[in-house]
Amino acid sequence: MRALIIANGQLDDSASVTRALRKDDLVIAADGGGQHCLDLNLVPDLIVGDMDSLSPQAIELLASMGARVVRHARRKDETDLELAVAEAMHAGADDILIFGALGKRWDMTLANVLLPADRAYRNTSISLVDGNQRVTLLQPGRTHHIEGTRGDTLSLIPLAGDATGITTEHLDYPLQHETLHFGSPRGVSNVFMTDHAAVRFETGLLLCIHIEAAGST
Repeated sequence: MRALIIANGQLDDSASVTRALRKDDLVIAADGGGQHCLDLNLVPDLIVGDMDSLSPQAIELLASMGARVVRHARRKDETDLELAVAEAMHAGADDILIFGALGKRWDMTLANVLLPADRAYRNTSISLVDGNQRVTLLQPGRTHHIEGTRGDTLSLIPLAGDATGITTEHLDYPLQHETLHFGSPRGVSNVFMTDHAAVRFETGLLLCIHIEAAGST
C-alpha cells in the first residue's frame, strides 16, 4: 500500500503531487500541509498534527469535505511529519512519498531528510519528493533498482559513517565493491547511462538523490 504525505514545507512544483497521485493512495496532510491540499483542490484522507500551522477555518473546511482530523498537543516529542508517517504505517503503508518536506527551515529540512534513518522505518520505503528530485534512504544488503531516464543525475551520500562494498550498474562512473567515506562528496553527480540504475552495498547507509533531467517528466 502506498501513502502520500503532504508536509508544511515549500511546495514549489505542486504539479509533482498530481503527477504522482494514484487513485488508491492514502493521502495524509501533516498540519500545515492541509493548506497545500486546499491549494491543490485535494482532499486528504487524514490531517494530523498539533494544528499550529493550519487555520481553524481550513481545518473546518477540510473536515467538512471528508478529511479525518487527528489533533495532538503542541508539547510533544514527535514532529508533525513523524506523526503522519506513523499514521501511514499504522494504516498498512509500506511505500511512502513525502511532498513539502524541504525548504523554509534548515533544522526541519535536515530532520525530515534524516527521518527515514530511524530503525522503525527499516522495512518501509520512504522518499522525499521536491519537484524533479527524489531523496531516498538506501539500506545495505539488498539491490536497489532505480528507474529513470538516460541523462538523469544520481548522487549517493553516506550517512552514519562510511558505506562499504558499493557496486553500481548503468551509471557513468561505476563503483565496483568500493567505499564511500562519510563526509566525502565523491558519490555526487553520477549519471544514468540507461533508463534504470542499480545500487548494492554491504554496510552503512546511503542517501540516494535522483534528479530527473530536464524534459524527462
